[in-house]
Amino acid sequence: MAIDAFDPWSAEFVAHPYPAYAALREQSPVVHFEPSDQWLVSRYADVNALLRDRRLGRTFTHRFGHEEFGQPAPNPAYEPFHTLNDHGLLDLEGPDHTRIRRLVSKAFTPRMVESLRPTVQRLAGELVDGLLADGGGDLIAKVAEPLPVAVIAEMLGVPESDRHLLRPWSSDITGMFELNPDEETARRAVTASLEFSAYLRELIRRRREQPGADLISALAQAAEDGQVLSEQEMISTCVLLLNAGHEATVNTTGNGWWALLRNPGELARLRGAVDELLPTAIEELMRYDTPLQMFERWVLEDIEVGGVWIPRGAEVALLFGSANRDPERFADPDRLDLGRADNPHITFGAGIHFCLGAPLARLELTESYGALLRKAPGLTLVREPEWNPGYVIRGLKELLVEV
Repeated sequence: MAIDAFDPWSAEFVAHPYPAYAALREQSPVVHFEPSDQWLVSRYADVNALLRDRRLGRTFTHRFGHEEFGQPAPNPAYEPFHTLNDHGLLDLEGPDHTRIRRLVSKAFTPRMVESLRPTVQRLAGELVDGLLADGGGDLIAKVAEPLPVAVIAEMLGVPESDRHLLRPWSSDITGMFELNPDEETARRAVTASLEFSAYLRELIRRRREQPGADLISALAQAAEDGQVLSEQEMISTCVLLLNAGHEATVNTTGNGWWALLRNPGELARLRGAVDELLPTAIEELMRYDTPLQMFERWVLEDIEVGGVWIPRGAEVALLFGSANRDPERFADPDRLDLGRADNPHITFGAGIHFCLGAPLARLELTESYGALLRKAPGLTLVREPEWNPGYVIRGLKELLVEV
């Protein structure tokens, strides 16, 4: 059975999930996965439609109580994590989501993002210069990670001296997004939630007293102007922006360079036409090995998907990695084609939860890849990398290169 090949806790599967996806799409495109009690949805058309279907939601608590919905109440020991997560933009529905997204989206308009280009370009160039000066090293630690962390921290107004705290907190919190996280993962997430929240609460207080030209100051001002943004919503929104603002970009950079180094013909093609090919190359690298392999939604009303009835109270797991390799939507999907023109990948999601930071992510990726391609044309792989154990958020431990 196709479902037998789906093993998100297996290192081998995490490294090579695409054959299992192909089997699922062909044999069991909508199927119940008992170990996580979820319905796996693997075809592009179904995933794309369900992302926009209002009969599903990231939460159910805006309409149902836990008992009414047939789900257990959250473990009270994990309350700090759930309080932080449940008040964030990604896990809100209805008017709360609309209200907060309207406030935050002003910082991510194309015009606002484009104004950041000189800063992002300078930072990317400096990071690549550092890699060159060292003769190489871990591309993820030296380039992929510090760039988006610096950019989103600068936007929010996190002092440079504190930015080293962000990635460890983020990593511990996002561990809870994996399937069936264990007690140790939950403990780290709770600790990080408490520490991150306390840090932001103090930073918000300082920005209220001495506002600056940053997003935390703007949100604090909006709350004071009566736009009904609670302190918890501010904290949760800032954590989400910091987490989402770099986790996906870091892994897209690492996964993408690993894909290029495995496809030397396409890498040579890109190096020979950076300006012309880079826009489509970025989109193709996001499609080819998306960092977010799964996006979960709750079924708020009985629904039929691909001829299969899924009852209210169930959870669906939308397999982004599979949808982005569906031959029904992408010609020759397992081939990396940096000039692919017809490429409506769903790496950023769709519907009301479409990634707010997509324009910023594209800018960071363009400048990061551009700087590496132009400044380090001789970049080569030192050894084959290993994948992190996480499946939902999928990325490399390191990517060692020489220049």
